[in-house]
Amino acid sequence: MTELVRGEAATGATYAAAGVDTAAGERAVALMKASIAAAQRPEVVGGFGGFAGLFDASALRAYKRPLLATSTDGVGTKVAVAQRMGVHDTIGIDLVAMVVDDLVVCGAEPLFMTDYIAIGKVVPERVAAIVAGIAEGCRQAGCALVGGETAEHPGLLAPDEYDVAGAGTGVVEADALLGPDRVRAGDLLVAMRSSGLHSNGYSLARHVLLTTAGLALDLHVAEFGRTLGEELLVPTRIYSLDCLALARADAVDVHAMSHITGGGLAANLARVLPAHLAADVDRATWSPQPVFGLIGRLGGVARGELEQTFNQGIGMVAVVSAKTADVTLDLLAARGVDAWVCGAVRERRDGEHGDAEAKGGAGGAVTLVGDHPA
Repeated sequence: MTELVRGEAATGATYAAAGVDTAAGERAVALMKASIAAAQRPEVVGGFGGFAGLFDASALRAYKRPLLATSTDGVGTKVAVAQRMGVHDTIGIDLVAMVVDDLVVCGAEPLFMTDYIAIGKVVPERVAAIVAGIAEGCRQAGCALVGGETAEHPGLLAPDEYDVAGAGTGVVEADALLGPDRVRAGDLLVAMRSSGLHSNGYSLARHVLLTTAGLALDLHVAEFGRTLGEELLVPTRIYSLDCLALARADAVDVHAMSHITGGGLAANLARVLPAHLAADVDRATWSPQPVFGLIGRLGGVARGELEQTFNQGIGMVAVVSAKTADVTLDLLAARGVDAWVCGAVRERRDGEHGDAEAKGGAGGAVTLVGDHPA
């Protein structure tokens, strides 16, 4: 057994000397209050700063059989770009998008979110900027930001490093639940354009663009009409209110939705199809944004690898009955969403596997066919 060293007791050790500045944390909380106040719903109970966020569940009495939906996520290594750029007020929008758009695919309305920020050193203005982005994302999604936690981790994270995570809760009427059970052969796939890379595949994007090609974040790229860093930090589009509008429209018959995130179009779409069905997605119906092509060219990345890593220009897909596809497109256009029919659902052939296994292992088969317009 190791014997404790005896001697005079050390003096003067403090939490601040160990690297945790609680006073800075309190200043950060004060700075973020206004942002959080703008991201509320009438069901939120109590003020900001309690140990737990409160949400009035009596609002669910209007449901016959309410199902609670929950999701949690982060934004991956996109935070590394934000840190290098010194731009911290958009990464929170990405965080909200990754959570609420996973909720809405089953038809659930996002109700509230909580966030977690791990940071090397609390700089109040930086933390407040991150939370301002989260609050803005919640406002866009129509949900409330009811609480969060900022943890200072000196020695684990460098002073300028941080990571973010969030969790959300939503609700859907059991009879309105969307998913594979509703999908039928003959349904059409309505694609909704992404805003760019969104928040997936940044390890590959950073490796190709910043390490292999050695491009600078302040490099102006003519194809983008902005700098490389600005392109990489474009916030993820939040589709939740658009998807809810589709799900609630009497003239639209939505059967399922798929949030196109890590794993790409085929793997994510396959998970909302029943095992006996397949879908063909026609590349000729859209052109991916230039950033995807640039990554492919500079990194020599094969098309299959691009398609299994990035969204390739499609952030959300709605599976709808063919007879309501035109109404679906009209509704999305009225909401400012660039959307088009990108494919169709059919019976699955014996032994057909598609381009990628369904994310999670269960689902149908999805194959991308044709080529994107030149």
